[in-house]
Amino acid sequence: MTDPLLVDVPSQIETERLLLRPHRAGDGAILHEALAESIDELRRFLWFLSWVSEEQTPASAEIRCRRAEAAFIARSDLPYLMFEKSSGRLVGSVGLHRTDWQLPKTEVGYWVRRSAAGRGYVSEGVQALVAWALDSLGAVRVELVTDEANLASRRVAKRCGFRLEGVLRHQLRAPDGTLRNSCVYARLPARVA
Repeated sequence: MTDPLLVDVPSQIETERLLLRPHRAGDGAILHEALAESIDELRRFLWFLSWVSEEQTPASAEIRCRRAEAAFIARSDLPYLMFEKSSGRLVGSVGLHRTDWQLPKTEVGYWVRRSAAGRGYVSEGVQALVAWALDSLGAVRVELVTDEANLASRRVAKRCGFRLEGVLRHQLRAPDGTLRNSCVYARLPARVA
């Protein structure tokens, strides 16, 4: 197995409308703006992520950016910020998480700021990053896991060619005490699918 630190991971991915690049020190202000606008929506389905549940401040956003940059360099997490090419505005994030470099397999995750939702940015970013994972990284499996009630995220999975493999019932307990189900989707290389 190749050491993950030796894996060439793109420092930039371009799509028709988006520029994807890793977080950088100094990105905290723009990230804070997007998170502050979108935190209620993020907490609805991603409350269990520490960076979502914490108080959103410019300092916490800058810390998130620096931690994400370090994780990207260490190959322990591969988060990208998504920028609209025409305006340079941060519209969300997409990343590869929980990568098993031996198989290799990974999980794609994403979020979009509230004012950019419904424009297809997430699907565009997911398609580009998953194509890289399957084609260049040689991933044999890319997972997408979402709350069963998150219909927008489930539509992204379908649009991006993922297949529903199952529903994990009562997998998480939400802050309000309700039990939540998770949908597990996967996409395999075309030669296998």
